[in-house]
Amino acid sequence: MGSRPRFIDDLSSAASDAPGPQSIDLLTDDDALLDAYSRTVIGALERVQQAVAFIAVERRLPGDASAHGRGARGGTGSGFLFTPDGYLLTNSHVVHGATHIQVTLADGAKFDADLVGDDPGSDLAVLRIGSPEPLPHVELGESSRLRVGQIAIAVGSPLGLQQTVTTGVVSALGRSLRSNSGRMIYDVIQTDAALNPGNSGGPLINSAGQVIGVNTAIIPGAQAICFATAIDTAKWVIMQIFAHGRVRRAYIGVAGTTAPLSRRVQRYFGLGTQSGVHVMEIVKGSPAALGGLRTDDTIVAIDAQPVQDVDGLQRTLDASRIDKPVSVTVLRGAQRVELTVTPVEQAG
Repeated sequence: MGSRPRFIDDLSSAASDAPGPQSIDLLTDDDALLDAYSRTVIGALERVQQAVAFIAVERRLPGDASAHGRGARGGTGSGFLFTPDGYLLTNSHVVHGATHIQVTLADGAKFDADLVGDDPGSDLAVLRIGSPEPLPHVELGESSRLRVGQIAIAVGSPLGLQQTVTTGVVSALGRSLRSNSGRMIYDVIQTDAALNPGNSGGPLINSAGQVIGVNTAIIPGAQAICFATAIDTAKWVIMQIFAHGRVRRAYIGVAGTTAPLSRRVQRYFGLGTQSGVHVMEIVKGSPAALGGLRTDDTIVAIDAQPVQDVDGLQRTLDASRIDKPVSVTVLRGAQRVELTVTPVEQAG
């Protein structure tokens, strides 16, 4: 017969049979009982905890003339200070359309916040609170240096429970997530650090206490599949908001769908992509219309960069292309056509 499992109650008899001293020195110092993982989490948390905020918002109900009181509905989320002069980062969906925003810090101090800039396309927003004294703030890390498996710690106010901490690991990198605006958010971090409603906008930090992501979304009904917008994306959005008050993106005025290309078509035209964007509709008077695009064209490249799907087209049309002519390669029937289109800044 195999050996039976040894339970805790068996330890006394085992110890009595063991050679050498039988006494065990009981440690009374709590610090000595903490393992390396616990010390790491606590140390990281201490670096950011005072900068994590609870955000409460009010939104005007449809048809209501007042901004507060019975005619307003509320919502909550999380955020964090990233400068000592009161700038906070949170999710766009936490504050979008708010008529009043109140921020509560870890020490209980409450502030009315102003919306500096809101970008539904990346689901990020920047707020500002006023304080006569420098405020605690986080250090922003580099999500480009992350590795799958490293420690990830989420801090926020799930279900209104302020300063809640959950831990896990970076489960995957380079995910894509569709925002409420319909645009894709790229390079999203997947983590198993538990998130719940109210965690939105809070920081995801590494073992050094640096913010590596902004907690953004979960998959309802799934177990520990949670997502955070990478902090490198957030840095770019912050700079855009500081410079322009919004995020600038290029627009050409087409609606399309991803369409596969047969191998014969790929070989015939010498394409480096297996799919393109089939143009379903062109906005009248848009840059696409002025540049000669037609419905049923298939866009396969912008400035010789392959475009294989709708999200790739959106990603290619960034702010650097606003008001600058670009070469658009399309397949039109049995022809490959080169067109010149000048994108404009996307409104809203």
